[in-house]
Amino acid sequence: MDLGRVLVAIPTYNEADNIGPITARLRAAVPQADILIADDNSPDGTGALADELAAADSHIHVLHRAGKQGLGAAYVASFRWGLQQGYAVIVEHDADGSHRPEELPQLLAALQHADVVKGSRWVPGGRVVNWPKSREILSRGGNLWTRLWLGIPVKDATGGFAAWRSATLLGIDLDGVEAAGYGFQVDLCWRAVKAGYQVVEVPITFEERVAGKSKMSTAIVVEALVLTTRWGVKHRLGQLKKLLGKR
Repeated sequence: MDLGRVLVAIPTYNEADNIGPITARLRAAVPQADILIADDNSPDGTGALADELAAADSHIHVLHRAGKQGLGAAYVASFRWGLQQGYAVIVEHDADGSHRPEELPQLLAALQHADVVKGSRWVPGGRVVNWPKSREILSRGGNLWTRLWLGIPVKDATGGFAAWRSATLLGIDLDGVEAAGYGFQVDLCWRAVKAGYQVVEVPITFEERVAGKSKMSTAIVVEALVLTTRWGVKHRLGQLKKLLGKR
């Protein structure tokens, strides 16, 4: 089955050391796909490097944004750009090398029978490389918290390697997305599940970045926990009201 035109969206902020190698690997792994680099006015010159890459390769495009507004905002802007350009599939992909472009073909293959495919660290066959135990505990705990509150069957809702059909993105109300940071991944996944879309997970290897600085912070973790808890309370109260209403 031909999925149609594929766009790989890569948000960047101070990724000058990584953007060249990661786009080269993506072009080699999925030559037919286009790439959109969404740069938040990086002070390290990532945007200028992205322009050079785009000038040398017609498959690479650049979206320059005014400043750092969070991962979620960068992805929503990328989704809107891709939808306007008529892409049938839009992929979320980190710039820092933590996702292996060589694994993207298996996500696209799985998308032939799904609405969303998440690359998962926490399903059988998935793994993390060079992560401190504290990060693994945080990630596993955050995903467990998400499953408990929201009742979704996704093991790695916080993962940022995902392939979306454009029809799915159009059906989940991007205007209502609340999270700016990494809670954005849970927000999107939750919306897809609630809307009845089929979310499939495939195992991936997640590697700790070797260049540049991680954007993870306490504020990002707190935002994700607070939003997930709020959504969960609303969800569970709704279930309780339905249960009481049937009595």
